[in-house]
Amino acid sequence: MTARRRARLAGGAGLLVALVAGGALVAYPMTGDEPAPPARVGLAAAWPDAQRAELPGNVPDGPIYHPLAFLDARTSVGTAASPEGTHERLVLRAADGSIRELRRRPLSARPEFATMAVSGDDLVWTESVNGGRAEVWTATTGGEGVRRLTRDTGDPVFYGSQWDLVVADGRAWWVAAAQDRKVTEIRSVALSGGAVTVRREPGTWALSAWPWLTDGPGDQTGTRALRSLTDNRELRIETTGTELSTCVPSWCRVLVMTTGGLARIDAMRPDGTARRRIAGSTASAAITDVAILDRFEILSEAAPTSDLTGTEGLLVHDLTTDRTVDVSAASAGAFARNGILWWATGDQDSLVWHTLDLRTV
Repeated sequence: MTARRRARLAGGAGLLVALVAGGALVAYPMTGDEPAPPARVGLAAAWPDAQRAELPGNVPDGPIYHPLAFLDARTSVGTAASPEGTHERLVLRAADGSIRELRRRPLSARPEFATMAVSGDDLVWTESVNGGRAEVWTATTGGEGVRRLTRDTGDPVFYGSQWDLVVADGRAWWVAAAQDRKVTEIRSVALSGGAVTVRREPGTWALSAWPWLTDGPGDQTGTRALRSLTDNRELRIETTGTELSTCVPSWCRVLVMTTGGLARIDAMRPDGTARRRIAGSTASAAITDVAILDRFEILSEAAPTSDLTGTEGLLVHDLTTDRTVDVSAASAGAFARNGILWWATGDQDSLVWHTLDLRTV
């Protein structure tokens, strides 16, 4: 598998580490009068009617389960080894915990189910073996009609974002690196199959909320522009040298830096309006993506024991109400896709997956 295939967007916390290590920060003149984030509220008090669940970390036949996407708070698609330990399986896990196998690949072939998209009744994912070229596959959300859409994926680039693979206009979309590294290929294939179309965009781009691209993914400068695939309209992002922005068309997450590290996290519209502080210096971005459902910022917060336990507090900041919600005191990892947030607690022997359907808040 190429380095480009294995690329993962560093996200707020990772880029922060890179910037500090590289000495790229300059002092930010704090005025001392920045307003503090609003008081926090517990999850049950904030969203009593939201759909939530706690799910066993193992599938019924034994192996550990790793969700790739949730369809609702209890139904998901993910991977689990076969009981005999010879294959990696892609399975649909129903609300009652039962599983339906969609695909399997020999573990000896080093299989990877890299990314997944959900749109209506369609599931689309990529898979590869032995570091080879990714293939795009599809099925219904009921687990029927499993079939390969294409092997013609180019040199795909995945950043650990929910937008790595996008389903829109009856097609599956992804980006790939061109031989000329100054160009990004925007590739797509119809959900009914057929030839892959390729559009070449000068620069380094990643997919964002349809139909937008975001530039500079994975580097230390953050988002500088968003470009629409439908009309070539661009949104330019203006920040200072002491700020690192990550943007989608609706919102930007802005890390405000000092020589000592992170000073605070702000949110703003891409044009710079509606800017507000959403977290202090102890927080970081828990996931790559900004503003889930154009509303929710997913944050983590280290505790004094985090280095020993490997867990952090999990927070959701609601950009609509300007309120921060305490979700978990000890999350061992957080993920979001299809409007659903999930996180793990426990260890290999007591793993539990927790879900919060943000669409039902």
